[in-house]
Amino acid sequence: MVSDPSPDGESVQVAAPRRLRLPVKIVLAGGFGVGKTTAVSAISDVPPLSTEAAITSVAADIDAVGAVPAKTTTTVALDFGRVDIDDGMVLYLFGTPGQDRFGFFWDDLVRGALGALVIVDTARISDSYPAVDYFEQTSIPFVVAVNLFDGDLRHDLADVRWALDIDDATPLVTFDARERTSVRDALLAVLDRAMEGALAAQDET
Repeated sequence: MVSDPSPDGESVQVAAPRRLRLPVKIVLAGGFGVGKTTAVSAISDVPPLSTEAAITSVAADIDAVGAVPAKTTTTVALDFGRVDIDDGMVLYLFGTPGQDRFGFFWDDLVRGALGALVIVDTARISDSYPAVDYFEQTSIPFVVAVNLFDGDLRHDLADVRWALDIDDATPLVTFDARERTSVRDALLAVLDRAMEGALAAQDET
């Protein structure tokens, strides 16, 4: 509230104009069952929108879910959440479906994104190749995040970088998709990466 003089000279309380927040779109991508839905749910300040559907026997055969037998549902379109960073920025999170058969949806889903978080399960590292390849072929800055299932890092990060064939300029971090602060730190790494890219592009002009 601020004071504003009325016509008769008395002060009246007037609501200060609300500051507009900068909207930032971040995409969470990766293979089937790597933790995208879990991460969005853990960090979102609003009830997340999830397009989870039961895994049918037919879908199980198509999507080869044998590596994650405990998983009974899957994202069939997208996950959506929102995070208020501060008074000046709000993140809109979009999680991609992990199945190859929904790959056609990615171009529309990532349009307008400032950056991406590619989530990796090192027990099924090959499942992350399509996501890494996709973002390497776009102009969208991305960070690779190894999900620490049960807090366990199964492989050295240098080995993970080699297996994914990502260059040294691409940040590689660890996080726990179930923990809000851990997801926050991973998203902040994406923002830092996007800012570095923006500054580098500015220097080139």
